[in-house]
Amino acid sequence: MLITNEFEVAAPIDKVWRFFDDIPHVAACLPGTELTDDLGDEKYKGRVSIRMGPVRMRFAGTADIAERDNEAKRIVVNAAGADEKGRGQAAMTVTASLTRSRAGTKVGVSQDLQISGAAAQYGRGMISDVTSVLMRDFATNLQDGIARLDRGESLDTGAPAAAEASGLMVALQALRMVLRRVFRRFFVPYQAPNPS
Repeated sequence: MLITNEFEVAAPIDKVWRFFDDIPHVAACLPGTELTDDLGDEKYKGRVSIRMGPVRMRFAGTADIAERDNEAKRIVVNAAGADEKGRGQAAMTVTASLTRSRAGTKVGVSQDLQISGAAAQYGRGMISDVTSVLMRDFATNLQDGIARLDRGESLDTGAPAAAEASGLMVALQALRMVLRRVFRRFFVPYQAPNPS
């Protein structure tokens, strides 16, 4: 399943790209993500924890940089892991591309995701909504991380993203997105085309 998101960061593209060059800093911006070991050669071991409804998933696995294009400001990461309780597996290729924008930098993220087990039961709509919420939080944390580095602060302490992606908040925000789609589909009055 391919999921795409875009957001803007109020910082110059070169500064955002330098931040993306530090994978532990980037991982710290994504709620529920923790890198546990640097395996060398741009490979990392880590965990991702998230709740989807009543199900708490905790995946352990690896991520590696498959491609880094400094000229095009594009990075591709392959990640794969298994739920620590044996309830499923996930594999994902994440591509992030940076382009200049009026606000500073536009970040486009595409995620090619394959999942099996308990998480797969939620279907594409719910997974897309949860991903959108996580990407919004990632964008906020990324902006904050760049600002903290500009102030000379360390990102190794006090990072808000270190906590597990909150099941209740993610679920409520995703549910709100679903309800908005349903409302638009069924309750927006039909407007006949203008005959002119």
